[in-house]
Amino acid sequence: MENDLNKPLEPKKKMNFREFFSMGEVGGYFFRKKDPNRPVNVNIRVMHGINKISIIVFLLAVIYLIAKRIFL
Repeated sequence: MENDLNKPLEPKKKMNFREFFSMGEVGGYFFRKKDPNRPVNVNIRVMHGINKISIIVFLLAVIYLIAKRIFL
């Protein structure tokens, strides 16, 4: 049985500008179609609503900190 430690490391793929700033998972979370097979539950809807609010507040805070650093 061959040991994984003896395998050579694969070179890392360079990430381009578009991939770095892609909204992948976050964009999919906000802009996905309604799944008719997903169960409708008030608790799940509230949880997803709170998650969306917290993501928006976090992104606004990051933008504020960057703007504060650049302009002041």
